Amino acid sequence: MAGYLTTHVLDTARGCPAEGLRIALYAIKGHNRELIAETATNSDGRTDTPILPAECFATGTYELIFAAGDYLRASGQAGEEPLFLDEIPIRFGMSDLQAHYHVPLLLSPYSFSTYRGS
Repeated sequence: MAGYLTTHVLDTARGCPAEGLRIALYAIKGHNRELIAETATNSDGRTDTPILPAECFATGTYELIFAAGDYLRASGQAGEEPLFLDEIPIRFGMSDLQAHYHVPLLLSPYSFSTYRGS
């Protein structure tokens, strides 16, 4: 089985999935970033398909950019400008060609966390 990448965004302030949050995936090569995919979360806070499916999977360094500010504005949680959190970058490495990598984001207006999920 080839590897693949998924993500999931939960709004911990409201206790629900973060629907409609835009996400961009970049491959990092030295000092350059190459856009690989753009998508948005569904009603479950997930993408409808893996953000990096098995047929496109390659090991390397990647970066997910979560458009948290747009989501927080749309959900009425933004507060004053400039926002404390706007775009959230998470840079990570994938080294196993056969692994399922899952990078979730737990989000509130003033904090976020991530981990390697399953």
